Amino acid sequence: MNRVTMLSNSLKKPLLIAAFTGLLALSGCSESNSGSTEQQVVASLDAEQLSNLMQLPLDCAEVEYPNKLNQVLANADDLRSPKDLHPAFYGCFDWHSAVHGHWSMVRLMKELPTVEGHQQAKAILQRHITADNIAAELDYMRANPSWERPYGWAWLLKLMLELDTWQDPIAPQLTAALKPLADEIAAMYIGYLPKLVYPIRVGEHSNTAFGLTFAWDYSQQFNDLNLQKAIAQRATDYFGQDRDCPLQWEPSGYDFLSPCLEEIDLMRRVMPNDQFISWVNKFLPSLASPNFSLEVGLVSDRTDGKLVHLDGLNFSRAWVFYGLADQYQEFAHLRKIADQHMAYSLPNLVGDSYEGGHWLGSFAINALLR
Repeated sequence: MNRVTMLSNSLKKPLLIAAFTGLLALSGCSESNSGSTEQQVVASLDAEQLSNLMQLPLDCAEVEYPNKLNQVLANADDLRSPKDLHPAFYGCFDWHSAVHGHWSMVRLMKELPTVEGHQQAKAILQRHITADNIAAELDYMRANPSWERPYGWAWLLKLMLELDTWQDPIAPQLTAALKPLADEIAAMYIGYLPKLVYPIRVGEHSNTAFGLTFAWDYSQQFNDLNLQKAIAQRATDYFGQDRDCPLQWEPSGYDFLSPCLEEIDLMRRVMPNDQFISWVNKFLPSLASPNFSLEVGLVSDRTDGKLVHLDGLNFSRAWVFYGLADQYQEFAHLRKIADQHMAYSLPNLVGDSYEGGHWLGSFAINALLR
């Protein structure tokens, strides 16, 4: 039995599903019983489960091919290998997946410093996130200012935030090496947002609301007042007057983000509590009802790199619902909906296909370890 098959079988164990206390409701417990666990939505994952999740980024961080570069060729000099072009983030099929794979490793080691694979993860981080490698990434970003905008930008800032809050001896060196690229992306956001007249409301990489959520968290951590101001202003401009979001139209066939819910995830960050409640009750009135329901996104073929996006949608919907429930008691009932989405996609997180394994772990981790 190979490592991928072992990992898949382990993740499909009922033990991992039982890590979500809210999932007790799905196995026959009464709603009143599930409500009693509101303050403990996600139980601690054990060492084996964390190790299984760690194996996902470890298995792809230094896998150079297959690779999707998403680049425009300016001349023959651009015809170079992924590792030559992106010495820090060349694995996991594409640049943004490599970035959030590195984030996954850091986040899991913060949860359990001795998680199996931690030594390999640290070695990868130290090989990849160096001053020279990041300087090369920075040169590429400056030469291609719309590249990976905003999805890769957002994950890079999230990685930067995670490194800055990691209490490990290697963290300061990694943070210092990555900071110039994070600074550049923050400046690019500030320059770009006034030019973006209309927000992009799709369920894939270019979604504007998603791109601004992680950037907002970064701006808070680093007290970047200029970035905060730019995001707050444009979020208000783009979304402040939105009403009656058509959630019933979702999902589209390739979505891994919910256009309606990502907008909520951003506005709950940017708006004061009382203003947010007033806004969300107009934006998605049904959300406050204890009877609110939302069917999971169904995946018909997990070997198809686009169709498997729907597993990512289930994870990203879950983290939005968990975040709302954690922040506002009136949305506590959304934990059950989040649990249902996790229960559908989590057992299928790893299989024989590389199409989902190279990126879906990061989405699951972001929902699990909020």
